[in-house]
Amino acid sequence: MYVFLSILIVLACVLLICVVLIQKSKGGGLASDYSSGNQFMGYRKTTDFIEKATWGLAVFICVVAILSSFAIKAPINRSSISDAPAQQTTAAPAPTATPSAPAAPAK
Repeated sequence: MYVFLSILIVLACVLLICVVLIQKSKGGGLASDYSSGNQFMGYRKTTDFIEKATWGLAVFICVVAILSSFAIKAPINRSSISDAPAQQTTAAPAPTATPSAPAAPAK
């Protein structure tokens, strides 16, 4: 899921770069290239479309980036010390030397 969202973000970034490069500074954009009166959408509508596409792609990137943060599984830091069974910290008592009973004399 995370890889899919990352691919969407990269594609949206490439599209956003293209849309920003199409625009001209100070609001000229594609409108300055079309000087004829018989345009499909009109120069004003072209500028509005490019501006809406810029904002839409920017919002899309932000939303998908936030969603991708929820898609990442948080690593569980487990210590090998805490996983080991509890070991006795006290040493076993030292064997005590008990005097053996005297051997019975052989007759």
